[in-house]
Amino acid sequence: MAFVCSDHSGSGEARHQPESAPVALKILVAGGFGVGKTTLVGSVSEIRPLRTEERLSESGRWVDDTTGVEEKNTTTVAMDFGRIDIRRGLSVYLFGTPGQDRFWFLWDELAIGALGAVVLADTRRLEDCFPSVDFFEDRGIPFVVGVNCFDGSRRYPAGDVRTALDLGTDVPVRLCDVRVRDHDKELLIAVVEHALGARGVRQEPGGPPDF
Repeated sequence: MAFVCSDHSGSGEARHQPESAPVALKILVAGGFGVGKTTLVGSVSEIRPLRTEERLSESGRWVDDTTGVEEKNTTTVAMDFGRIDIRRGLSVYLFGTPGQDRFWFLWDELAIGALGAVVLADTRRLEDCFPSVDFFEDRGIPFVVGVNCFDGSRRYPAGDVRTALDLGTDVPVRLCDVRVRDHDKELLIAVVEHALGARGVRQEPGGPPDF
């Protein structure tokens, strides 16, 4: 532990004050293939995001369903990673999970120590986010659903999406465009608020961290 020396008495006697230990909040970003996870992490990260993308091969297109996202030509094969520094000693680490089922074995490792998660949904392929919803429900990890409103896609009210996903009334559902940084910040704030509430943590008057 680091200590700071200061002289408050004027007598030259040094007193040691411990610095607060750094705090890191871990949030996962999950959802189906091509739903916008890499875009969200890259949009809000204050560091150059770590990406593990590989180009889709012709043979892989038999495995990776690109219906609705035909323009997508890369895929995350391990994770995306980004970081936001809220203030000195408080950071948020973002981990984007791979979307295809053949990489789901990585999810348990990525979920260790997570405060909560964002599940991104695409209404054109809504069934693709069911595995993410089931994963976090089974493990008791608080999550919010962000409905990524793609250009040209039909817009549905948040309540309709909640019904289609059979979500409890306590799970926040937000419409968003993950290309817009303010939308992504609102999702992350919703995750922190929901996770603290699920754990029975009373929030300070200032509320959750301001992203």
